[in-house]
Amino acid sequence: MSKAISCIIVDDEAIAREVIASHLSHIENIEVLAQCKNAIEAFNFISNNAVDLVFLDINMPEISGIAFAKSINKAIKIIFTTAYRDYAVEGFDLQAVDYLLKPIAFERLLKAVNRYFEIATNSKKASTLLSEHQDFIFVRSNRRMLKVDFDSILYVESYSDYVKIHLNSSIKSNSVETIVTRETISAIEAKLPKKHFLRIHRSYIVRLSKIQSFTNEEVTVNRIALPISRSYKKEVLKLLENF
Repeated sequence: MSKAISCIIVDDEAIAREVIASHLSHIENIEVLAQCKNAIEAFNFISNNAVDLVFLDINMPEISGIAFAKSINKAIKIIFTTAYRDYAVEGFDLQAVDYLLKPIAFERLLKAVNRYFEIATNSKKASTLLSEHQDFIFVRSNRRMLKVDFDSILYVESYSDYVKIHLNSSIKSNSVETIVTRETISAIEAKLPKKHFLRIHRSYIVRLSKIQSFTNEEVTVNRIALPISRSYKKEVLKLLENF
C-alpha cells in the first residue's frame, strides 16, 4: 500500500497504549495519529480526522470499547485489545479485524495488522473493479432506489446520520437537485470511482471535473465554497496542483 494507514490507540492504561505504539513504530505504512485514554477522546478525534483503524481496549470506564465500536462509522476497522478472553465472541460479532489478548507480543500484533492490510486491499480491489465498469450508483431515498449518474454529481455532503448528494441542475431528473439518503459518507465514497471524486473533508466529497477554483482552505463547486480540512489538505492540494 502506498498510502499510510491512519490509526489511533484507545486504552485507559498509559502503559498499554505505549506498548502498542512501540510495536507499531516498527511496522511500515501505518501511522499513529493519536493515543486516547477513553472513548470520548477517541470519538472527538475521529469526528475531526480521517482514521482507518482503531486499536481499541474493551474494558474501559464509562463507555466500553464494545459500545464505542457500535457508535462509530462502520468503515473504520477495529482491532480489539483486552486482558479478558470472555469478550472475544462479542468482539468478532462486530466484525472486528482481530482480537488481541494482553500482554500483546509484537508478532501477534503484526499478524493482526497484516490481516487488516489484506482486508483493506481486497475491499479496495472490489470497489475499483465495480466503479470501473459502471457510471452510476443506486441510493435509497424516500423508500425508493434512485439511479444517480456519476457525471450528475457536484458534491456529496455528510449531514448528521444522512448524506446529501447534490446534483448538477442541468442534468437533473424529475426536478430533483439534492438526494438525501440514510447512509454514511464513507460508504458512498467507497462506491465512487477514485479517479473522478475526491474526499476533501470528513463531510465533503467533490467531483474533480466540477471544481471551478481552489485555495489552500477551500474548493469552489457550482459557486459554493467547500472547506478542505487539515487532515485531508496535503493529499488534496498535491492532487489538485498536479491535476
